[in-house]
Amino acid sequence: MVELKDLRVVFMGTPDFAVASLDALVKAGANIVGVVTGPDKQAGRGMKYTETAVKKYAVNHKLPLLQPEKLRNPIFLEELKKWNADVQIVVAFKMLPEIVWDMPPMGTINLHGSLLPKYRGAAPINWAIINGEKETGVTTFQLKHEIDTGNILVKGILPITENETAGELHDQMMVLGGKVLVETIQGLITNTISPQPQDDIEGYPAPKIFKEDCEINWNSDLDKIHNFIRGLAPYPAATTTILDRQFKIYKIEKEITQVDTTNPKILCDNKTYLKIKTKNGYASILELQQLGKKAMNIQDYLRGNKFEL
Repeated sequence: MVELKDLRVVFMGTPDFAVASLDALVKAGANIVGVVTGPDKQAGRGMKYTETAVKKYAVNHKLPLLQPEKLRNPIFLEELKKWNADVQIVVAFKMLPEIVWDMPPMGTINLHGSLLPKYRGAAPINWAIINGEKETGVTTFQLKHEIDTGNILVKGILPITENETAGELHDQMMVLGGKVLVETIQGLITNTISPQPQDDIEGYPAPKIFKEDCEINWNSDLDKIHNFIRGLAPYPAATTTILDRQFKIYKIEKEITQVDTTNPKILCDNKTYLKIKTKNGYASILELQQLGKKAMNIQDYLRGNKFEL
């Protein structure tokens, strides 16, 4: 009988989110014959070269490593073929050309941060919270041409709590993803998983979020504003301008109350609170970061920065 240690696995990924899955596979006894990640990049003031989180893990665990600039590079493809993988696993990596994902006999399995077919795209964690979902999860599926549309293998469900941020959900999902991935590989080995085609639904896109998408609309519903802010926290972070000062807003508290045009737009005692009027109440800002300064809670900010109302 084939076991996990008998399967030749190539792992592809880049950030910490992917490391948790790679680590789960290694600890479960998977035979990782190679790792593919992005090339080192220059970053920071000194423009020093930095390694991906997956590369650091691979080096520390003495796993064979490839860092192609381009996935269609003939030299890379030849090296990848030499690993003779039974299956490839992709977690938080770039889009693969067919010549790569179709290479192993068992194909390529992707771990996605949503309950597919909901939230196909680059930012599923953010959009699930922004849209006020009460639950989300992770899905393993078989890669094919269209992005995030392959046959579903295993799902893992996570609740989304009232004040949970994208960062907090990311960390939970990271751990769950590793467990689901191991379950998926074991299920494929034992033939206890039956791949299921995805429903062809519309209305749940999760596109990449750009800087211009992060501006808060304070005239919106307070629940929507709350979801928007926590769905972008801590990165890329919701942004706003208050009395000519630019801020990232990380956390608010909802104060639902009746408002009209005579209510002041901004309430602040310059000691303990800063509140912004919305469609149906006030958003009491709890954590923020002024451009060029460090992030802090509102009391610490107001201790050294006063507003003239």
